[in-house]
Amino acid sequence: MNPKMFDILCCPVCQGDVVLSDYEIACVKCHLRYPIEDGIPVMLAERARKSS
Repeated sequence: MNPKMFDILCCPVCQGDVVLSDYEIACVKCHLRYPIEDGIPVMLAERARKSS
């Protein structure tokens, strides 16, 4: 993924900053993790999972 994409992406649930973590997009505020499928982040609340 293009690192510049993280300048415009935010968590759709809490609007927190996100980072790339283990092939997922992780919110640093609410700790939800969003999958990346075929190189495209799936930033849908219903697809997110809570970090353990």
